[in-house]
Amino acid sequence: METIRKRLKSGETLVGSWINSGSPAIAELMAATGYDFLCIDAEHSAVDLPLVQSIFQAMHSGNPECANVVRLHGIDYSFVKRYLDSGAQGIIAPLVMNKQDAELLIKATKYPPMGNRGVGFCRANQYGMNLEKNVASANEDIFVAVQIEHIDAVDAIDEILEVEGIDAVFVGPYDLSASMGITGQFDHPDYLTARTRVLEACKRKGIAPGIHVVPPDVDLFIEQNKEGYQLMAYSLDITMILEASKSALSRIRSAF
Repeated sequence: METIRKRLKSGETLVGSWINSGSPAIAELMAATGYDFLCIDAEHSAVDLPLVQSIFQAMHSGNPECANVVRLHGIDYSFVKRYLDSGAQGIIAPLVMNKQDAELLIKATKYPPMGNRGVGFCRANQYGMNLEKNVASANEDIFVAVQIEHIDAVDAIDEILEVEGIDAVFVGPYDLSASMGITGQFDHPDYLTARTRVLEACKRKGIAPGIHVVPPDVDLFIEQNKEGYQLMAYSLDITMILEASKSALSRIRSAF
């Protein structure tokens, strides 16, 4: 099985989704439906490290080819290493603002000599059984994405993408628009301009552009895919459940 990082570098478009519920059962089911990756949100949900590891195990049970990805709640060493040790095949780092943030992230993510990631027995290396093999391949196998979710980061995008080891960029639409004083106004010209600047910088640098299409709107997802995004997340578990429940209940109530 090719890693998500190799698939991105080959130019493939990957379709994933977000897990905010903290439910291993939902993650297992969503993995089984055929997503390329599922991102566990450790920034905005109530999940902790043991639960993230349980969710990774459930995903593997549902579909071992669905990549385990985590959206971190920080970018320094103490935040990053334990999620990687739990078996994350990709990480998405929030609120990367400048080149220094990106460098700190890579140092925490990569084993020496590229970084400072510590070596220890963990789930990622089968609790020590395959430690040498894992350490030898992890720097090539694990994909690293930075989230651009502030207008200051848009202004610094070229410097951020100069950092070796950055594989992808994820536009965070809500935070980016909020930083511009236009929260959730995704058709605002200023937001569209900022998003385009990020997309064009990725194309110049040969780095995979990504975006999270939060509403469960297939037409919107397809439309944004046509703009050139390669790493795409379709909605999130809690939103899909909410919208499906609201729609069904509205139809049921109207029939009485």
